[in-house]
Amino acid sequence: MDAHNAVMREVRSRNDASYDPREPTRVWLDEDNTPSGFVDSLTIILNTGGCRWARAGGCTMCGYVAESVEGGSVAHEDMMAQVQACLDHEAENADEPADMIKIYTSGSFLDEREVAAETREAIAETFADRDRMVVESLPDFVDREKITDFTERGVETDVAIGLETATDRVRRDCVNKYFDFADFEAACVEARAAGAERAPPDERAATDESREEGAAGTETVDAGVKAYLLMKPPFLTEREAVEDMKRSVERCLAVEGCHTVSMNPCNVQRYTMVEELYHDGGYRPPWLWSVAEVLRDTADADGIVVSDPVGHGSDRGPHNCGDCDDRVQRAIKDFDERQDPAVFDQVSCDCEATWRAVLDRERSYSLPLAR
Repeated sequence: MDAHNAVMREVRSRNDASYDPREPTRVWLDEDNTPSGFVDSLTIILNTGGCRWARAGGCTMCGYVAESVEGGSVAHEDMMAQVQACLDHEAENADEPADMIKIYTSGSFLDEREVAAETREAIAETFADRDRMVVESLPDFVDREKITDFTERGVETDVAIGLETATDRVRRDCVNKYFDFADFEAACVEARAAGAERAPPDERAATDESREEGAAGTETVDAGVKAYLLMKPPFLTEREAVEDMKRSVERCLAVEGCHTVSMNPCNVQRYTMVEELYHDGGYRPPWLWSVAEVLRDTADADGIVVSDPVGHGSDRGPHNCGDCDDRVQRAIKDFDERQDPAVFDQVSCDCEATWRAVLDRERSYSLPLAR
């Protein structure tokens, strides 16, 4: 881990870009599959002072800290200006407010060095009229009292945890993350404990006397965990990555409180160890056929399994031969909504034979076997 951190610090030191602390890193409108159904969402990536772990070196594939504000922190007023910019984007591009808000940073929303308690509470108040909230955090910072800022306002809340894999050795040696699966399990306990009971809206508006009479009608506001898994971290063959991902999906959804797994196929981000390996011919992003294989084989798991390959079809993103990439991507998107593995029976390509040959023949000393 010390060696990984030293390499990552050197790679990231080459970045000299600067960013406006009043502008979010990214914002977009989308749709998501949730325990409440398929809903419209507003995704916000706040520009913070950066992930604490990334400042020490960090994950081999993650370049998000390279987009962070210098200086280690962003003032409350600037953070709220970013939130307002996202609301303005939504107002200009959506017919009505999204049901779900997803807030990410370059690290952990629940780390108060990145997002102060004052800012977290103000954001909770800003989005108190929405149905569901997703906030990103490493397991260390998952605390029931922080999550109740949202649940006590009646917002169903999920903590998105970048677990990457359920295999501790892969997480440590390939991803360079410092925590264990047991820490993820503990975070699930904390998240579940943040669930709250709340009177329905009509009862909250009633008098104290009538509220006492209707106390039995209180509603439960749930909190849970959405596990983010990394498909094909560096140093794994294609088959090792596929098999590890299948095991990880099953193991995550067996943990009480984890209701969704989002499988993120690795893409080559700037200022990362993965980019160094990629340029030296030592890394290829996963095949889209591998993503389809995992989704097909875990479709009967007890929970929601989704994937949204970033940069699909490009050399630096998950891809097949180039001819079928868009078709397979559409099938993956269709699966995300319907959770029906039959969607993958509708796509085929000659390059499947090459992919299967890679699964059978690629070894650690020969990877990547095909580009």
